Amino acid sequence: MRPEPAFDTLWHAQLFALTVHLNESGVFAWPDWAQRFGATLAAHGLDKELNGGDDYFAAWLETLEGMVGDLGHATPEALQSMRAAWERAYLATPHGQPVHLE
Repeated sequence: MRPEPAFDTLWHAQLFALTVHLNESGVFAWPDWAQRFGATLAAHGLDKELNGGDDYFAAWLETLEGMVGDLGHATPEALQSMRAAWERAYLATPHGQPVHLE
């Protein structure tokens, strides 16, 4: 019997791994992350007990983007550019295939 995957989709897992990596690299402290993420969830009316679906991880991404921006690790323009590149790559990728940036 195979165990259930920990994440519903690959991008959820990748976002989680990136966040852990940034924390372990000293970019931010986990308590600061948790406080900001809780505030984002509350602002969106989301509950921390969500199953980790797209709404939860969209809030997670919003928090991470805001945090790295506020800490001076990325400009709003760089974040927007990366978001647009991912959207173009996603839309150009056949269903079921991995998404690759240009």
